[in-house]
Amino acid sequence: MEQKYDRWDLSCLYPGFDDDRFKADLASLKDDAQTGIALLQDESLTRLARLEQAVAHSEQVSAKVDRLANFIYCTSAVDAANEQADAAMDQLSLAFTELELSSSALARFVAETEDLGQLISSSDILRPVGFALREMKEQSMHLIAPEIEPWILQMQLSGGEAFSQLRDKLDSTLVVDYRDEKLPLAGVRGKAYDPDPAVRKDAYEAEIASYAKMELPMSYCLNSIKMEARTLAKARKFDSVLDMTLADSRMDRQTLDALWTAIREYLPHFRRYLKTKARLLGHTNGLPFYDLFAPVGKTTRKYTVEEAREILIREMGKFSPEMAAFIGNAFDARWIDFYPRDGKTGGAFCSGVHFADRSLVMTNFQGSFSDVSTLAHELGHGWHNRCMAGLPYMMTDEPMPLAETASIFNETMLSWQSLKSCGPEERLYLLENGLMEATQTVVDIYSRFLFEQEVIETREDHAMSVDELKKAMLRAQEASYGDGLDPEVRHPYMWACKSHYYSSGNNFYNFPYAFGLLFGKGVFARYLEKGPAFAEDYCRLLRSCGSAPVAEVAASVGIDVRDSAFWRSSLEVIRKDIDEFCLLAEKTE
Repeated sequence: MEQKYDRWDLSCLYPGFDDDRFKADLASLKDDAQTGIALLQDESLTRLARLEQAVAHSEQVSAKVDRLANFIYCTSAVDAANEQADAAMDQLSLAFTELELSSSALARFVAETEDLGQLISSSDILRPVGFALREMKEQSMHLIAPEIEPWILQMQLSGGEAFSQLRDKLDSTLVVDYRDEKLPLAGVRGKAYDPDPAVRKDAYEAEIASYAKMELPMSYCLNSIKMEARTLAKARKFDSVLDMTLADSRMDRQTLDALWTAIREYLPHFRRYLKTKARLLGHTNGLPFYDLFAPVGKTTRKYTVEEAREILIREMGKFSPEMAAFIGNAFDARWIDFYPRDGKTGGAFCSGVHFADRSLVMTNFQGSFSDVSTLAHELGHGWHNRCMAGLPYMMTDEPMPLAETASIFNETMLSWQSLKSCGPEERLYLLENGLMEATQTVVDIYSRFLFEQEVIETREDHAMSVDELKKAMLRAQEASYGDGLDPEVRHPYMWACKSHYYSSGNNFYNFPYAFGLLFGKGVFARYLEKGPAFAEDYCRLLRSCGSAPVAEVAASVGIDVRDSAFWRSSLEVIRKDIDEFCLLAEKTE
């Protein structure tokens, strides 16, 4: 049965890189971009007609890019040595430059349209994308000057984008010497969840040692990407990279400050949890990094993929039968690539294929409950994509903070349902597993935010050396984990193994996870208040994520994200779990 679930099936996109349609679609993107610009310049048409044609053309091209990008990126993610994927990705990157110019031309056209509101209200084509068009007009001041935009976009291909791809190659091809084996990095990192303490410690030490093989090129990648971010922020007339990210996230400083204020207040509670876990595992000076993910409690069960499928269908079905059917189909239709292997990148992701109403999920499943939770998380992204089915592409661009809503909701649902149905011997284990994940999403994310802030600020003066990066990471971990972590056994290379630092164009891809966790728990609390009737409100919330600023989407379910009180209320839920965990731990010690 296990062989049924192994690798995903991408043939729904293209049969292969030699397929005639694939070649034709990829080759046509440059002409598509030029057509988009030409439609806007056709003065024989009214302004309304030009805008309608440009919007319709943009939707057609977006569907083509959706198919191409998913096929290329998903192939590369699980097969780093695939030369055809590499060549196609290079060609796609070049086409993206042309398409970006076409998008900018549309944005400038919209910005220069004085009666935009009237045109939108009069057109059946424009009304469904009205929010996106109004946002273009509002953000037009941050467009790069047209005379330099082509050069900046082309330079990004050999700059940030190239360094991002290099980072992925370094990560997916790194071989770690673990005991008498040579394993991929993702496989060694997965051993952090092993019930055997010797395995966890040896894997951690092998991982740390392995970074010496790639620390220097990784440091060049990071420094270059963050310098490019600084340059782009200036070119787009933002005061800082963070301001640029917040604008792109449809989020304001007041919301971010409210989030961090509440998190800093609750860090002592997370440290209390970490020190309690350390004592349970026999440590006296805080928790060593290699035991952050150590299972605690009497349940050390390993799950098969088939068992994970059954659990997710059963538990998510209690919230929504439609979601349960969606999850079952994701497994059966081979939307998921499960296991770690040579050439496959670490971590997990979900990539929506909007034109086909499906989602492609990559994990590195090794059988822990955390792996089951990761599947729930990524399939939450998939359900979010399902809720947006049928919307114009322009209205599916949810900002990063809201992008984690459905994934965190699923994780919370799984944990809540599992705690309800488990026996007393499993409760400590499940509580700890939830706290372990919450600590990563709050405490570790805060450290990542602090680290990235320091790198971006320092980059104005100089490129940081490997030693500087390691020290900066340890400072960030000290500020977030404090005495919860053993000061002698931390992770100075977290900057090298976390791909989000290297996503060209996506800076500060850390705070959205903390936002998502606490917002998702707040949304889940609304479900507990309203019961099954909330499922309809929930799906409507997910569908609206690309249609309004973050604060307005949150307000639609009665949440004020600019008020620290909301974030405290979500953190209180975690604090109560910490209290119960510490109490159960006392009885165990």
